[in-house]
Amino acid sequence: MRDISLKPTTHRTARAEAVLRLSEATVARVRAGTVPKGDALATARVAGIAAAKKTPDLLPFCHPIPLTHADVTFEVREREIAVTADVAAVWRTGVEMEALTAASAAALTLYDMLKPLDDALEIVHVRLLEKRGGLSDMAAGGAEPRRAVRAGILVASDRAAAGTRADRSGKAIAEILGGYPVTVAAPVIVPDEREAIESALLRLADEERCDLVFTSGGTGLGPRDVTVEATRAVVDREAPGIADAARGFGQEREPRAMFSRGIAGIRGRTLIVNLPGSPKGVRESLAALLPALLHAVPMIAGEGHGE
Repeated sequence: MRDISLKPTTHRTARAEAVLRLSEATVARVRAGTVPKGDALATARVAGIAAAKKTPDLLPFCHPIPLTHADVTFEVREREIAVTADVAAVWRTGVEMEALTAASAAALTLYDMLKPLDDALEIVHVRLLEKRGGLSDMAAGGAEPRRAVRAGILVASDRAAAGTRADRSGKAIAEILGGYPVTVAAPVIVPDEREAIESALLRLADEERCDLVFTSGGTGLGPRDVTVEATRAVVDREAPGIADAARGFGQEREPRAMFSRGIAGIRGRTLIVNLPGSPKGVRESLAALLPALLHAVPMIAGEGHGE
């Protein structure tokens, strides 16, 4: 089973279809409600909904998912019954297997109930019709910008600036951004001095004209943690939802994330985002923010939502 602990929770939906082929006489019995075993469609609907909930018990690599919706509907045709299963959840992984399982179970239930009447029953296919939600849907919906994005990285650390400790958080940011259409400059490392941090932010925003600037370090409660104050001094407008999303995502995994004072804000056409100083905190924060954060770039540039 894959580790999905760093995937964001999003609204997921899926629709699947199964088609049962049968004789016209059997279709007539289904329509008339004279199937010997009872109401075939009603029973198949219940079976499909129950199967959606039991998917991880049947398929070993499926995660247990708290479903928020599951339903099965039917279209009775001349010589076919089309089964449609719709499933939804607000969770970290998709629900396509739940929809496929629901459609399959409903079709199998129809087969079981109708087999005394029809020797030529055939489940023609089971297929996924659509799925929505998750990171791929964010990109498809316009989260990725229509041009390459330039990103700057600023690491605030006394020890990294002095060369007594290797920079790992800045490298982690660059590595993660490498998976997106983002041009990343080498991390800039400065000591935990407000003036040095402000100067570096101004250079990255005003001179290098970065679309995004990620800072790492200096967001905690220590006396040398001044990155937040430096950031607030240079931004024109804050974007509190960004920092809240990263903090909330992190706190689900590490209670000490509550100590982060990080902010996000806009200077000109540059979005500055404070990240924690640890590689783990960086990975968790970017897991919460990407790729959706790239959607901010065209918005800041006045290009609307980039759709």
